[in-house]
Amino acid sequence: MALTDLSASDLSRAIAARKLAPSDLMAETLARIERLNPALNAVVSMPDPDRLMQAARAADDAPRKGWLHGIPLAVKDLVATAGIRTTWGSPLYANHMPAKDDLLAARMRAAGAIFIGKTNTPEWGHGSHSFNPVFGVTRNPYDPNRTAGGSSGGAAAALAARMVAVADGSDMMGSLRNPAAFCNVYGFRPSFGLVPSDAVGDAFLATLATEGPMSRTVEDIANLLTVQAGENPATPFGRPSEPFADRLTTDLRGKRIGWLADWGGAYPTEAGILSTCETALQTFTDLGATVEALPPPFPAEQLWQSWTTLRAMLNSNAKRGVYDDPTKRAQLKPETVWEIEQGLTLSADAVYAASEIRSRWYARAARLFDQYDALILPSAQVWPFPTEWRWPQAINGHPMDTYHRWMEIVVPVSLIGLPALNIPAGFGPNGLPMGMQLVTRFGTDAACLALGQQYHLATDWPAKRPPPL
Repeated sequence: MALTDLSASDLSRAIAARKLAPSDLMAETLARIERLNPALNAVVSMPDPDRLMQAARAADDAPRKGWLHGIPLAVKDLVATAGIRTTWGSPLYANHMPAKDDLLAARMRAAGAIFIGKTNTPEWGHGSHSFNPVFGVTRNPYDPNRTAGGSSGGAAAALAARMVAVADGSDMMGSLRNPAAFCNVYGFRPSFGLVPSDAVGDAFLATLATEGPMSRTVEDIANLLTVQAGENPATPFGRPSEPFADRLTTDLRGKRIGWLADWGGAYPTEAGILSTCETALQTFTDLGATVEALPPPFPAEQLWQSWTTLRAMLNSNAKRGVYDDPTKRAQLKPETVWEIEQGLTLSADAVYAASEIRSRWYARAARLFDQYDALILPSAQVWPFPTEWRWPQAINGHPMDTYHRWMEIVVPVSLIGLPALNIPAGFGPNGLPMGMQLVTRFGTDAACLALGQQYHLATDWPAKRPPPL
């Protein structure tokens, strides 16, 4: 087995035991990236290979820093990295070289990771298709003519192609779940506050997005989450980190799981997605859980109203400085301009009404988790689509009225900050991957990962069906 086929946890153990030198791992990683990345465009802004090899050789004999010691890692290009170009996919920052790491990058670097570049993302992370005018489009390892999703599309593609063993991602509207589903890997959106943000801008109202881990195994997800998590005293809503990898054992016998499918038809899905997921649900039944189909627990249109209002409010105010400069505005993608202009029309009454809907849905979900240990629904409404599309214009003849309506199935989780793990569900007749959102009560991240681990041990789709590269 090649070193690049190993999980990050296996690599970490081998490096700790001095059975593997980081320099050997780096050499094999760089060779694989050189061979595969030109066709996929997943990893961007790579430093000079000699510099990376020098860092790896230094790690060979250095004291162990942490779980990521000596492991190559490419950081999502929405996270600032000292000395490595960070662009947010925007031509406005095409040559931006940060002087310091964002908090997430600093935590991963402190744990011993060697940063080998960035992973590609849509401009400003807007949309679940990773293309931008700086680097171009990221392609799916299972079909390079198809999207890898987004906004953590570069991370998902790099993981599936074995160019990295573990990756960071971020998720506002499915950006850890959708690309993971499209690329047959795991992506975990933690409970809001578990992985804190930097103390920049608003930290009280901006509670729709979070960063989190991605990998090909749940053990890796748990180990990277332990590195990423933990309170930032400068921001509110913090939660302590936990040794998540030590809590992956659970018994599914007697567990109750609610299957939400397409939310009673509210979320149109392409043919084959629901049947693929329903076949995958049998694994939970085989492990002793009871899986029950559920009716929609809350009106989908109210969730969408709340979501689009709050999202537009946050995007509009966060990007207002760029928008107000006509020269800079001309370099923004149309979807970003639309987001900002939607927010500019909002009243305080509209934002309050949206927050009230959000609050009622949180309360309803809490009652639902009194009855069920987990909820499951598909991670995407469409199969990976052609790279030349900006976004799907329709699903099964239903026109999409916004650039992100085709991603609506992730909104129930995102709106109230629940922990959600994309678990690979297998492949459709088209040979393309799909995944499911495994969702648990707010704050029960360890329980969510434990359920996902039992599913992984029984299926291991990433190892069973790697991409035909």
